Amino acid sequence: MASLNTPPPTAGAPPVVTITMNPALDVSTAVDQVIPTHKLRCEAAFTHPGGGGINVARVIHRLGTPCLALFPSGGATGQSINTLLGAEGVPFHTVTIAQESRESFSVRERQTGQDYRFVLPGPRLNDSEWQACLKAIQTLQPVPRYLIASGSLAPGVPEDFYAQLAQHCHSQGCHLILDSSGAALRQGLMAGVHLFKPSLRELQELTSVDLSTREQRIQASRTLIQKGWTQCVALSLGDEGAMLITDNQAWYAAALPVTIASTIGAGDSFLAGLIWSLNQNHPPQRAFAHGMAAATAALLSSGTALCNPEDVQRLLTQVHVTPC
Repeated sequence: MASLNTPPPTAGAPPVVTITMNPALDVSTAVDQVIPTHKLRCEAAFTHPGGGGINVARVIHRLGTPCLALFPSGGATGQSINTLLGAEGVPFHTVTIAQESRESFSVRERQTGQDYRFVLPGPRLNDSEWQACLKAIQTLQPVPRYLIASGSLAPGVPEDFYAQLAQHCHSQGCHLILDSSGAALRQGLMAGVHLFKPSLRELQELTSVDLSTREQRIQASRTLIQKGWTQCVALSLGDEGAMLITDNQAWYAAALPVTIASTIGAGDSFLAGLIWSLNQNHPPQRAFAHGMAAATAALLSSGTALCNPEDVQRLLTQVHVTPC
């Protein structure tokens, strides 16, 4: 059986590093109703540093583990991301790029509780810029215990970028956690990762099989494990909950009933809680519960404020992890 827990890092190393190749300044607001052609009078906007890996780093930092966020940053928007991340006290390293970092815009429709998310493509990175990001990871000393690669690739970054990261991690004994989509995700998985966090839709696209039942979801995940693409699948099921699947064990946890302020960032919080707990050498079931508690806590916050540690601890006692 593949173990989810890994040996601790060399003393002094950041145990967790995240890389976000297309970060964003997340702007969020709310309106009563989204109506075409009308001027929609929004409430005061919130801004947060965003992108998958940055969100994960923010949560891991809040939970008390040193975590370094690495990302390309450009222009005034990039500086805003840097400033906001620094204000939260999250250690970060940036690779300066020529073009402006992107913004993402989300609107919560109060009448329905639906979130509308507008995601821009982001800046185009030239070869020297994306290669500098890769080199920044390759030259980390000592090597981190976990490298979390989360989010989409910016335009100009080759589709095999995550595969190149995977090859580096294999050579250095670092455990790559991958949360992405599309061709970049597939190539990264084909190179082999430690843990993969798909949505149900992403798992369906990868396996092209029916995933209506729990048994089908387990089998599809184990197909990827048997191929050597990943050692573990942390499957997000939205309002159904989530599953954690290895080669010979699987667990399920139902979603907790809470009043939802925003669904944005719940997946990133789930991954952060899971890896934070694994880094504490907790058993997989316990780490899974931490992930579920963090994801649920994120639902209580507006926009991309993400989860509060106090909510995570309170909700942890309510999570029920069952083998399946």
